[in-house]
Amino acid sequence: MNEHEIPPPDGRPVDVYLDLLRVRMANDDYQLLLSVVEPVLQAIDEQQMPTIDFSLDGDNAEALPQEIRDEAALVIATAVTGRLDNEVVEISTDETGPVRVVTDAATASDPERLGEIADYLKERHQQNEELRGIAEASGLPSDF
Repeated sequence: MNEHEIPPPDGRPVDVYLDLLRVRMANDDYQLLLSVVEPVLQAIDEQQMPTIDFSLDGDNAEALPQEIRDEAALVIATAVTGRLDNEVVEISTDETGPVRVVTDAATASDPERLGEIADYLKERHQQNEELRGIAEASGLPSDF
């Protein structure tokens, strides 16, 4: 068992991570972070998809500082994976520009794996553009 897979002695990994953030972050920033992640964490606990409009990259995200968005992504990743070694990496492609991705530490430090993720992002962008074109040609909404 790797160190990051050893369960923390007092609670879930996400609770431990939130406790660390509480100590490290300014109180106002921490409260803002909680307002973003609590509905998602509750939905995860209830094993339901959140019914709220949750996006760290959408129109509403502009009001959130990048540090809060990154920490929110890491909190949610910790809740989902149970791992404390998640990292946010930025991957740039010509098609998409910079994209922030949450991954484990081993992948974050592996240029080959990051290249594979970049290739996937390019392919996904091309598929989305094709679907957008089909939707527009069909008179359907294309704002996905």
